[in-house]
Amino acid sequence: MTDLPADSFHIDQKSTLPVAIRYWEIFMRDQGRSDFTIKAFLGDMKLLQKFLPTDVIIGSITTNDLNRFINWLENGRGKGISCTPKSLSRRITALKSFFRWLADHGRISTDPAETIIQHSVISPLQEVLTPQEIEKILAKAKKMLDAEKSDSRPFVLLKMLLETGIKKSECLNLKLSHLFLDEGEKYVFVRYPDLRDRNKERKISVSNEWASAFQKYQAKYKPEDAVFPWSPRRLEYILEDIGNAAGIGKHLSFSMCRWNSALNDLRNGIETDSIRQKLGISKIQWREIKLKLQKLDRQE
Repeated sequence: MTDLPADSFHIDQKSTLPVAIRYWEIFMRDQGRSDFTIKAFLGDMKLLQKFLPTDVIIGSITTNDLNRFINWLENGRGKGISCTPKSLSRRITALKSFFRWLADHGRISTDPAETIIQHSVISPLQEVLTPQEIEKILAKAKKMLDAEKSDSRPFVLLKMLLETGIKKSECLNLKLSHLFLDEGEKYVFVRYPDLRDRNKERKISVSNEWASAFQKYQAKYKPEDAVFPWSPRRLEYILEDIGNAAGIGKHLSFSMCRWNSALNDLRNGIETDSIRQKLGISKIQWREIKLKLQKLDRQE
C-alpha cells in the first residue's frame, strides 16, 4: 500500500472534502497518473463539492449521498446539462478511486462508493479491413518492397503491425535489441522502461517473411537504435499511402491494424486469453474488446 503524502497525516473523517481532494491530487501526482486523468478526476470531484453542502466532512458522506449525486448528473443537474454515458462512467470511477484511497489508508471507516454500480460504456465498433482489403494492402506494400527503387518501410511496418497487433507507442519504442530473428523462434519483445508497465511486456512471434523483409530494410536504412527512427506522423503517412495506393477507401492506421490483428487471431481459433496477452491488456479491458471482436466477426 502506498503511503499518503507526508504532510497529510491530519486528514481524518472530520476533514472537509476540499482538503481531502487537495491531498488526493498530490497522491495521484506521486503515483505518476497522467495530467489528463488528474485534471478530469479533479473536475469530477468539484462537481461533487458543488452538489454536497459546503461544510460536509468526508466521514459523513454516505452511499445514498453518492447515489443521489449520480442521479443528479444523469438528470441534467437541474439545468438540462446531460451527462454522456462515457463521462458518467469516468465520474463514477473518480468517486470509487477517491473514497477507496481514503478507506484504504484509514481516513474513513467505510468506503461509501464501494457498492456503487459502475456504468460500463461500450463505444462504437472499430472500422476494420475485410480479408480482401488486407490482401490488397499487403500486395501493394510488397510491390513497393520489390520495386526497382525499393522502399521496404511500408511492407516491414504494415506486416509487423498486422502480425503483432502492437500499439503505435509500442512501435515507436521498439529497439533493435528487442528483435530476436535467429534461426529458431523469431519474435518481437515488447518492452516498457517504466516498472509500473512491466505487466504489459510480452514476446510476440513474427513470420519468416517479415524477418526476411526486415533484413532488406535494415541493410538500406541502417537504423542504429530505434527500429523505426521516424516521427509518429511520418509512420502514419506511410500507412495512409499504402491504403490510398491500394484503393481500399478506408483510413489505414495503427489502430486499424491492431484490431485486424486481433480479429484475425480470433478467426483462426486462437484462444481468447492468448489474444488478450498478445495485445498486452488487462482482463477488465479485455471484456469490452472481446465483445467487440465477436461482433466484428459476426458482421463479416
